[in-house]
Amino acid sequence: MGVLAGSRVRRIAIDTRPLRIPAFRRLWASTAITAVGGQFTVVAVPKQVFDITGSSGYVGLTGIFGLVPLLIFGLWGGAIADAVDRRTVILVSNTAVALTSVAFWLQAAAGVDNVWLVLGLLAVQQAFVAINMPTRTAAVARMVPLELLPSATALTSTVGSFGAVFGPLLAGALMPLAGLPVLYLVNSAALVVATVMIFGIPGMKPLDGVRRTAGLKDIAAGFRYLAAKNVLLASFLVDIIAMVAGMPRALYPELAERTFGDPPGGGPALGWLYAAIPIGAVLFGLASGWLGHVSRHGVGVTIAVCAWGVAVIGFGLAHALWLAVVFLVLAGAADMVSMVYRSAILQSAATDEMRGRMQGVYTVVVAGGPRIGDVVHGWAAAAVGTTAAAAGGGALVITLVIVAVACLPGFWRYHAKTG
Repeated sequence: MGVLAGSRVRRIAIDTRPLRIPAFRRLWASTAITAVGGQFTVVAVPKQVFDITGSSGYVGLTGIFGLVPLLIFGLWGGAIADAVDRRTVILVSNTAVALTSVAFWLQAAAGVDNVWLVLGLLAVQQAFVAINMPTRTAAVARMVPLELLPSATALTSTVGSFGAVFGPLLAGALMPLAGLPVLYLVNSAALVVATVMIFGIPGMKPLDGVRRTAGLKDIAAGFRYLAAKNVLLASFLVDIIAMVAGMPRALYPELAERTFGDPPGGGPALGWLYAAIPIGAVLFGLASGWLGHVSRHGVGVTIAVCAWGVAVIGFGLAHALWLAVVFLVLAGAADMVSMVYRSAILQSAATDEMRGRMQGVYTVVVAGGPRIGDVVHGWAAAAVGTTAAAAGGGALVITLVIVAVACLPGFWRYHAKTG
């Protein structure tokens, strides 16, 4: 009986087999080290901008200065990942991100108080992050066998979600005690350690031996390749639908104050709303071992995105904070399933010489979709109220996903072992 129970636990618990592979273990560990520290900068930059200017309008500029480099360099970074040794790209971009973090620390410690310097550093750092992200992800398929890709993705995403939950909480606790410069310094130290760990990863030059320039022609070739691969196109499309039509985070401030009773200056309800989706992702990630046993990845993504829509409907209709948080936690779990299978599809369905560029598009979709969703939900709430905006968005997600999959039936039939 005890052996059977242990077997069931191992099947459900997160699959750690990819960590037995030294190269992936180093890459994952470097991600884990920066998962929390990176969130320090996410908290510190808007706080410093507000401290300098006293204006939420300037704080809003951090979104633009962060998004534009991600959009541009996400695409270019994917082309670079297909043209150059991926280990080299990861090392150089990691080093550049670490140096910009050191620059953040120096200007904060010196008390420069120049908002444009802070925003400029943010743009530079996000440009290198955009190059680093698709290259890291494209490298995983060269490190682990095909059947372990979902497990490797779950491991990486779980540690990232862990950082998204506890990083801001730790930053908020440290800030009044140590100040902004210390937050930047801690992140700098974490990035240096993470960069050193990358040195142990083997080189990953392009397998086909073709010399590429990572220019506009190569980026255009990536889009032509994507247009011809319905499975990849559908995986991006359903994520855009989920994030644009169903990401309700722009409604959190109004809901926290007007529905859930926070004071005007902010309170615990707002914190719970922002933390709920990452909490769901972390909890489900820790019990994601069974995901690797499912080979119908297209079906998995479709069901998960529809479950996201149902959870968002429940969130929109909830009038108690605890119930709203529960629905967001469920949404985070559904998003984890969708992300794991979408990433596995991308890694397995794309050829190695195109993987970097497809990951670049993925980076743009992941970064841009929620931000467009913020605009859509903000204006919708202003017009029809938060309940209709959130619940209506969830219903729209389900409807559009069903239509999209019906139009691209190959996605529903996609099988990880046969394509």
